[in-house]
This record gives sequence, structure tokens and C-alpha cells, in this order.
Amino acid sequence: MSVQRKPNVLLIVADDLGFSDTSPYGGEIDTPNLQKLAEEGIRMTGFHTAASCSPTRAMLLSGTDSHIAGLGCMAEKIASKKAPEIFDGKPGYEGYLNYRVAALGEILQDAGYFTLMSGKWHLGLKKELGPYARGFTKVLSFLPGGGNHFNHEPQLYGLKEKPSAIFKGDGLWMEHGEFINGSTDLPKDFYSTNTFTDHFLGFLKARTTKEKAQPFFGYLPFTAPHWPLQAPLEIIEKYRGKYDDGPVALRDRRLRSLIEKGLVPSDVKPAPLHMLKTKPWGELSAEEKRKSSRAMEVYAAMVDLIDVNIGRVRAYLEKTGELDNTFIAFMSDNGAEGQLLEALPILAGYTVEDIVKTYYDNSLDNIGNYNSFVWYGPQWAGAATAPSRGAKSHSTEGGIHCPCIVRYPPALKQHGLITEAFTTVMDIVPTILDLADLEHPGPIFRGREVMPMRGKSWRPILEHPENQSIQIYGDMDIVGWEQLGIAAVRVGDWKALFLPPPKGPGKWELYDLSKDLGEVHDLAESHHEKLKEMLRHYETYFQETGMFDSYTMYHETLKQKKAKINPSYISTFRQSLASIQERVFSFIKGTWGEVYKNVT
Repeated sequence: MSVQRKPNVLLIVADDLGFSDTSPYGGEIDTPNLQKLAEEGIRMTGFHTAASCSPTRAMLLSGTDSHIAGLGCMAEKIASKKAPEIFDGKPGYEGYLNYRVAALGEILQDAGYFTLMSGKWHLGLKKELGPYARGFTKVLSFLPGGGNHFNHEPQLYGLKEKPSAIFKGDGLWMEHGEFINGSTDLPKDFYSTNTFTDHFLGFLKARTTKEKAQPFFGYLPFTAPHWPLQAPLEIIEKYRGKYDDGPVALRDRRLRSLIEKGLVPSDVKPAPLHMLKTKPWGELSAEEKRKSSRAMEVYAAMVDLIDVNIGRVRAYLEKTGELDNTFIAFMSDNGAEGQLLEALPILAGYTVEDIVKTYYDNSLDNIGNYNSFVWYGPQWAGAATAPSRGAKSHSTEGGIHCPCIVRYPPALKQHGLITEAFTTVMDIVPTILDLADLEHPGPIFRGREVMPMRGKSWRPILEHPENQSIQIYGDMDIVGWEQLGIAAVRVGDWKALFLPPPKGPGKWELYDLSKDLGEVHDLAESHHEKLKEMLRHYETYFQETGMFDSYTMYHETLKQKKAKINPSYISTFRQSLASIQERVFSFIKGTWGEVYKNVT
């Protein structure tokens, strides 16, 4: 196959988008371009990511597990002041996309592709770790994990200390291979989704004759609809009053729509609404309800604008005749964001709540504006993840079960269909390489050793989307998840998961997802042998990915610092974690840090 005939590649990522937010997945938000993409492609209902954003992005661009690719834990945790020493020298816990993996941009760049990226990176904050260094020739990149969608950051003006990495500031934006000043070098009418798309299209339109002859790889990772929830007023107005009946009513409508569209079984039993100790809708005051529903209106506007900008990219590719030779994948990076963010540290001694009170106006009429700072909370997130349990940062399905739409006419024999096959974000790199007739370049790439991929190609599904018996992962293939003790393992339809307090009960749970998508019926007690089997699979995953028991070490280190215990205790504790057998018994017992003393 000649270079000219290789497929173009377009990966579009929404940030914290819920499973049922868009119309192809049962939502009421106006998303006609995604609907058209689904009608011309396929929708996946078994697609899974990591439970949080940067681990997913590492998997997306490497084709392997985040513990191998450098994001074994969120960089914000690794770089925190609480216990950074436990990650020192641990391969896979660098906090950035490491050089043990071949990044997709690098692979395709070497294969003759024109590579471009515009949007959120979240895979490294240094020049040598940015997208230009990892294979993207044309770049507008926002390096950290979240920021103001209107580029309004008053809490950083005149700041002398280094802020938390979740907020941007000067030096955290890059154009191609150089840093730019976020305050002066970006458009005055900046709005994240619009501006990222402007630059993305600008890179495509500015291609030279030689570059136009190359296939392109475009990566468009939006920062929306990640908090703070902000959007242009005229788009917010479209959704005024649509959510006045609250998150329970929204969840019920979405569930009915999911069932009608054949996206979930008609007899599905949904998980209880995600609450996190918040007050039920019926107990809120009229003012609290108005503010809450207004936040959801703004969120809907943000999703709406993502769709509008996807339409802009599509229109350009139609005009240039490149659309039908472009492999397009649209996805969310994890489940909807349902955390309560008030206590999240931003600057030394200051939380989000402190910053909001000092610099922002969250009055009802101002919510969604450039100088507001709101999030919508666990109940709206629960409505978006239903019928699944939990939300972002949970290893339950609500945190990892995400929408994914694929369009690629040369491979798709039928379109407009739904595939229920279990798939993962790790599969996207091997799928692209397969369709482009390229091999993964390991074990030596660009003068360094790189790890093989763990994902699998979707070609069988693309070529026969009508065949629901096709499975990408076999009955013995092991897929796992873990982030600071929030863990799960899946083999076939069986899944074991562990949620430490306060997210969960602090013991291993067991579910048969073929019958229980909501993870409502814990089978750990009634299927004890199956749980043991799943924990053995988890131990295999643990060993193959080079994990360590970061959860136990993290919390023991915090205890040690709080109690001013002799540091030698931690060294002894680390040595005690070396035994695989002890860990397995620890998992079966249902705790992470304790081991049976009679195990030899």
C-alpha cells in the first residue's frame, strides 16, 4: 500500500463526557454531527477506558496499560507534597508518557504521516515531554489537566509560587515545540473548544503541497466538558429550563432512551443514583435547585459546542475529499465527573472553595460566564453514567464505561450498527496500525527499548459489525484497572473490583456483567471460588504491568508522617510487600495493607 493510500486518522476526545450525554447514546443534548457520525459508523457499548483522564490518554497513545506507559497514578498525586517519595524510581509511575512506549504520533510520523494536535495534553509538563517531542509536528497544546475555558485565571495573576498542576498559567501552553505565554499569545476571544478547533483546522489548511500528499494523523482532545462549567451565553440559553426537574428525572429519561435505542438491555437494573452524601433533589431549596439545574444547562451547552466544532472539522474534510479515507474515533476519556471539588488544593493553603470565594462570581445569573467557577456534582454525573454505578475515578462501570463512535468506510461493511463487544482504549493504536498496514516498531524504536502493545485490533468488528458473536478479547484475556488502590479486573463477563473507603466498602466485590450492568448484585460471598480465580487473574495483571501496592504505601506513609514514626518503618514495610503470596491472600481477605501472618 502506498503512503498516499494509507488512511488518515482523526482521534477526538471529550473530557469527562458521560455515557448518555449525546444523542447517539440516548441523550437530549443537541449533537447532530455525532448522530450523523454514528449513523455512518458504529457505536460501541462495551468500550472501556481508565477511571481518570491522564491514564486513559497514556493508554490511548501507547496501546498499552497506563502502569507501563508512565501514568500508573495520576501525575497530580505523584507530584503532591503528601507522599511523592513512594513513587521515586518506580518505572511506570513517572507521571508522564514515558519513553518505554512508542507513542502513536512518533510511529505515524516515522511512517510518513503529517501529524497535528490541538488541545489538552496532560501527559507531561516539560518541553521534552510535550506533544511536539512525542511525534506531533504541528501543535497547540494545553499541557495540564484543567483550566478556565475563557482563559481567565485571576488566581494566577502576579503569583510568585508555583500553582497546582491542574490549573494552567504562563509556561503551560505550547505552540509546536516552544512554550508560549498563555496570557498574551492566545486569541482575545478565546473559548477552549472553538480555539482548539480553529488551530486544528488552521494546521490542516496551511499544509504544503508535500504535506497534502501525506496521510495525516490529527489528535483533537477537547478540555470540555471538564469543570469549570463555562460556555457562551447564547448556547446556554438553548437549555434554559430543560433540567428543572432534577437529576433523577434526567436519569430516568436517559435510561428509557438507552433502552429504546438498544444500547442497554430492556431488563437492566440500574445502580442507585451516585450521591456522595449530597442532599436528594427533593430536599434542596428552590435557590439550590435553580443553581444546580443552571450548572447542568451550562454543561449541556459545552457538549453542544463540541458537536458544533466536530461539524466544522467534518465539513472541511468533506470539502477536501479526505473524509471517507479517514479513520475517525470519538470517545470520552472516562466517566462523568461526580466529585465534590470544594476541598481540592490549588495553591499552598488554598482550596478550590477559597479561590472561588476570592476571585469568582457564582451568583445564579453569572453561572457559566468567564468569571464563574462551578461543577455539577455527583447526582448529575450519576444520571449521565446510568445504568452504571459510580462515576469518574471509580473502577465501577460508571468510571470506565464510555461512549465511542467509529467511522471508517473502507473497512466498515455495514454502518449505523451497535457492537456490544468488550473493547478498551488500548485497542485504538493496534487498530490504526492494522488498518494502515504498519507494524508496531518494538522492541527497539528511535534508539530505545519499547514495550509491546497490550491492546487488540478492532478490524474483525469493523468488517463484520452485524455479527454480535465476534469478540476482541477471549474468555481468558485479562484486563485490569488500578489507581491508588481503586482497582478491578475483568475476564470475559466476570469482573472483580475493589473500592477503598470512602469510595467503597474496602473489600473485593464480584459481578457477572452479562446479567448485571449496574453492578448491583455482589456475588463475592455466593461465588467464593470464582472470586479467588479473579484475584489470581488480578495478580497476573499486577505482575505483568509492573505495579506496586501504591495504595498501602501511600496511606502508610501518610500515617508515618502524621505520627512522626521512625522512617525505617517504611523501609521494613516495603520489604514486606515483596511476597506475591502475601498479596494474594491480602486481596482475598479484602484489604490492601494487611497480610495473613501465618502465610509462609
